[in-house]
Amino acid sequence: MSETPEQLQQLAGEYVLGTLSAAERRALEQRMTREPLLRAEVAAWERRLLPLTSLAPPVEPSAAVWPRIAASVQAAFSPAGAAGPVDAGVTLAGGWRRCWDDLRLWRGLAGGAVAASLVLAVLLGLRPSAPEAAYMVVLVAPQDRGAGWVVQASLNRQLTLTPLHGTVVPDRKALQFWTKAPGWSGPVSLGLVESDRSLKLALDKLPPVQPDQLFEITLEPATGSPTGKPTGPVLYIGKAVKVM
Repeated sequence: MSETPEQLQQLAGEYVLGTLSAAERRALEQRMTREPLLRAEVAAWERRLLPLTSLAPPVEPSAAVWPRIAASVQAAFSPAGAAGPVDAGVTLAGGWRRCWDDLRLWRGLAGGAVAASLVLAVLLGLRPSAPEAAYMVVLVAPQDRGAGWVVQASLNRQLTLTPLHGTVVPDRKALQFWTKAPGWSGPVSLGLVESDRSLKLALDKLPPVQPDQLFEITLEPATGSPTGKPTGPVLYIGKAVKVM
């Protein structure tokens, strides 16, 4: 493979977010067994994105969930062609014991647990009134790749920007939110943001969000950029990833 470091980082991020196809995931997992750099990028993304899982409130599963799990386990571990009624207690007891001893299962879960949690965090909503996400962006600090903000963009052109932690803003300075899609002549301001509050916007005056659309937060004068374009340092940056 001949990816650039940036492409390798993006591939690892898509793997952790769970946006790769099943075939792409299997191919990447095979590569990780022989590519230490790729393993390191995946581990780095897991560390950066793991805080997002705490933003989704716990949800009690319905009573129908466990019988469906039992049926799936029985189908996966029964001989081909076997059929019969599913006893949830018996199947779970025997099936999960076999699962527990199956190393392939745990290897798969180790790679997919964070991705599943992150996708659930998106689909359940980072806030009760957040829009259903079609695209997700994790804005990270260029210096240490620490995750600072999450962007959710819905199919109906609603966008939510959520801080993962507070950002220290110097006196007479402000945080300004920008976006730039491939093919645009330059970034467009989405307004000033507060360091510890979510921001909700309607993108009705902009084209729909698209894959790899750039979002960033810069440090600007208190009243915003005087030129209409970013003038200060980039504090957080990320690209849009389609999640549904």
